[in-house]
Amino acid sequence: KYGDNVENNMRNMMNLRYRLMPYIYSEGWQISKYGSTMLRPLIMDFKNDVAAIRQAYQYMFGRSFLIAPVTEPGVTEWNVYLPNTTKWYDFWTGKSFNGGQTVKAAAQDRLPVFVKAGSIIPMGKFMQYTSEKPMDTLEVRVYTGSDGEFTLYSDEGDNYNYEKGRYKVIPFKWNEQQQALTIDKQKGTYNGVLKKHVLNIVWVNEGGGYGIDTSPSKETVVYTGERLRVSKK
Repeated sequence: KYGDNVENNMRNMMNLRYRLMPYIYSEGWQISKYGSTMLRPLIMDFKNDVAAIRQAYQYMFGRSFLIAPVTEPGVTEWNVYLPNTTKWYDFWTGKSFNGGQTVKAAAQDRLPVFVKAGSIIPMGKFMQYTSEKPMDTLEVRVYTGSDGEFTLYSDEGDNYNYEKGRYKVIPFKWNEQQQALTIDKQKGTYNGVLKKHVLNIVWVNEGGGYGIDTSPSKETVVYTGERLRVSKK
């Protein structure tokens, strides 16, 4: 039997995976549609940053998450290099850092994870298995500091009809200068498609929007497939 701490850490990582299913599923569609890749060595996105491409173990998970595996036992902190092209957020604390530096991240009970500025991350409900709950309510975390975009993808989930064009995409765009998030008109449809989404928009900072739990600080909008614009207050 594992110790309680180990079991809690494993449970947290499983919960994080399930909450990130809208992100993971959408990134999976990018792979299928455009030949992208989920696990990205830093040279793919930061080829002009010599320090970044020298990192032997760090990688991007999709285009938003920087993962720094802990490869030594018994450590409580871990050095993480943040590529120099952008600002970064500690996923677990909401604290932001300028790129181009090495920071110390807590590593005793968590995997060091950072999110690139300009990222738009849809997060679902806590689940026990992937098809348990629909994506009718999503927490949309916006990591300000740079322009960004994300395409939310969904389909029937249990067949290959997406290959016949039976899927839906919702484009999100963050404009840093205007401090506004645009949720564009949805494209496509499929059997059983949701007609409405409740979107809880969260502006990530040290005051909220970090870690696995849902954020109490949010701006809620109802999206019915038509263009919406949400300004940061």
